[in-house]
Amino acid sequence: MAMRSLLFVPGDSERKLAKAPASGADALVLDLEDSVDAARLPQARGMVREYLQARPQTGPALWVRVNPLDSGLALDDLAAVVRAAPDGILLPKCEGRADIVTLDHYLRALEAREGLPIGGIGIIPVATETPAAMFNLGSYVDCSARLRGLTWGAEDLAAAVGAISNREEDGEYEFSYRLARSLCLLGAQAAGVIPIDTICANFRDAEGLRRDAKRARRAGFLGKIAIHPDQIAIINEAFTPSSDEIAKARRIVAAFHQSPGVGTLQLDGEMLDRPHLKQALRVLAGAPDMP
Repeated sequence: MAMRSLLFVPGDSERKLAKAPASGADALVLDLEDSVDAARLPQARGMVREYLQARPQTGPALWVRVNPLDSGLALDDLAAVVRAAPDGILLPKCEGRADIVTLDHYLRALEAREGLPIGGIGIIPVATETPAAMFNLGSYVDCSARLRGLTWGAEDLAAAVGAISNREEDGEYEFSYRLARSLCLLGAQAAGVIPIDTICANFRDAEGLRRDAKRARRAGFLGKIAIHPDQIAIINEAFTPSSDEIAKARRIVAAFHQSPGVGTLQLDGEMLDRPHLKQALRVLAGAPDMP
């Protein structure tokens, strides 16, 4: 299933939970962390579990962001929601392979307790939210068959290092956060999972979001997280190949198919080799169903 857009939804807001499926997001991330006050966390766990249990046969994938493993809250979060079989768990403040292995063990035990298929619940870590995490982006290779993607975050990292802002005066990310984005992309590709770009906090800045999403896709990201339903259409458009891209990709694939065993060929005045074929196949994999 495509993961172009993932929308955070507060787990304690009945109104926002009800409206979220109409957003057009490929996945909803039911949040038990930042958007839920600690006093309402027990109630939010119950609401998220009930929401998962009532899911229709069709619709967006349903993920849950739990609290960090070292918060003392994560196990209770997991115990509450695993029984309702979410598609996956978004793990904040993940510091590398060891955290994924720990979460995998927790999920395995809870799946067994609930009679669920072992390994059915996926994991996506937020992999750059602490300084220590930045040094472990290469550790996710073969860490767990549950790993579905990698994403990154700039807000918590800025707080962790004591930054006044994570942006330059021109609005672009300061170097440390551009580095985090690049390492997340490379770490995901090394692990063979989906690289997912972080949020744009100013949900009213449509042009800024469009620019940021297009930049992320050009770099190699396959999706982006949203914090508001109004961001979804822009993100989906940015991460959906255009008709021109699809047509060109089809021509490239056809050209290589017609010349088996050839490593390099010419098409439309351009020399193409195997990396071009790989990119064309990737474009077609992300294309909508077309005749």
